[in-house]
Amino acid sequence: MEFQGIKNWEGLLDPLDDDLRKEILRYGEFVEAAYRCFDFDVSSPTYATCRYPTNSMLTDCGLDKSGYKVIKNLYATCAVQMPSWTKRFPNLASPCSSWIGYVAVCEDEEEIARLGRRDVVIAYRGTATSCEWLENLRATLTSLPDDMAPENYDQPMVQSGFLSLYTTKNECDQSLQDTIREEIGNILEKYSDEPLSITVTGHSLGAALATLTAYDITTKFSHAPIVTVVSFGGPRVGNKSFRCQLEKSGTNVLRIVNSDDPITKVPGFVLDEDDNVAEKGSAHVATTGLPSWLQKCMEDTQWVYAEVGKELRLSSKDSKFGKAGDVATCHDLKTYLHLVNNFEPLRAMRKLKSVLGSIWRLEGQSEVSTVEKEKEKQAAKCPPGTRPRIDRA
Repeated sequence: MEFQGIKNWEGLLDPLDDDLRKEILRYGEFVEAAYRCFDFDVSSPTYATCRYPTNSMLTDCGLDKSGYKVIKNLYATCAVQMPSWTKRFPNLASPCSSWIGYVAVCEDEEEIARLGRRDVVIAYRGTATSCEWLENLRATLTSLPDDMAPENYDQPMVQSGFLSLYTTKNECDQSLQDTIREEIGNILEKYSDEPLSITVTGHSLGAALATLTAYDITTKFSHAPIVTVVSFGGPRVGNKSFRCQLEKSGTNVLRIVNSDDPITKVPGFVLDEDDNVAEKGSAHVATTGLPSWLQKCMEDTQWVYAEVGKELRLSSKDSKFGKAGDVATCHDLKTYLHLVNNFEPLRAMRKLKSVLGSIWRLEGQSEVSTVEKEKEKQAAKCPPGTRPRIDRA
């Protein structure tokens, strides 16, 4: 359970625990599978659907040894419509509803024994269709609907486009939210006599949906098992009230962030009580010294977000895999998994430098001490008034 954030990953991130590293990479593979399953070919009659049947999906994606079985396909519906002029450009074709991920349950007894529980994975891919890009651009905060906002709580708000993709439904398509609630309800009933965990993972847009999904599960199901988010390259999702409610519900969120990835620094900006916000390299605004009324006015806007959960910060600058200035490469899931696999935390590097510095200082002091002792010996042997000669190597 430690790797699920039961102790908020205390002592496991810097330096990064090797077993936790393996778990992060394992969940990253489930997200990779979501990308491999998606039909990206806009000329294909099956565009924006899953390329493989449910019963063999993970096997077809190379995860046949994962011990998990897909039990449900997930679809997200966009509320925005593409402009009529885009019909003249086939590459901009975009269905309202697209396959966006899946629910899988661990069925391998050895894996269940290793984990100490039966794990349920919900995996989401990132942005793929034109309509999803339009939803991403709806970056202002909006209040959660009544069935997601607990009573007597200070107005949790989230990014408009992400909420739309999670809750929108039409005559033909069930909302992603309704599918999740229905499936989780069935799982909790089926495995009511077993220890369970729910791990929601995703990249980019999928990371934002993973956070919303975890929030919804812990809000809807009062006796939900441990719910953990493992997100890769995710944008900001909600305001401070949303973060507080997420923490209050016991949801554990581990955000893997590449400091050279601009997607992790949007939308909006963050009010930060830390003066040293420049080191964070994103739109953080220090509140120290600001009048309380001004802080309140800023928080009441639709652009003030809050970072959630625990952060594992990586950097493309520390890797030969891609260039730090290449936005696409810095945001790519493969880059994230490569950086996690080769992660050397800053604190460990600083500690190493400190140890080496101490050794160098001690060696220098030892050398000086040896020279001084040699001087004293020579001085004792020399007649009064003469100067001792010291030979140095």
